[in-house]
Amino acid sequence: MVTVDLDKCQGCGTCVDVCPMSVYELIEMPEYGGDKKAKPTRMEDCIMCLSCVNSCPNQAITVEE
Repeated sequence: MVTVDLDKCQGCGTCVDVCPMSVYELIEMPEYGGDKKAKPTRMEDCIMCLSCVNSCPNQAITVEE
């Protein structure tokens, strides 16, 4: 399971860029003033490579089996 802590996510898009399976999208979040945040929209495609976890500058992503 992929989890993004939206309070930590700055919407930089690093996870979108590094994910080999295109699990993430940047989605506009009205509850965060319209800021874009990373959202795992294709969790079923995650191969648990941890590229997103290791590259997130804010440690906003966790991946658990």
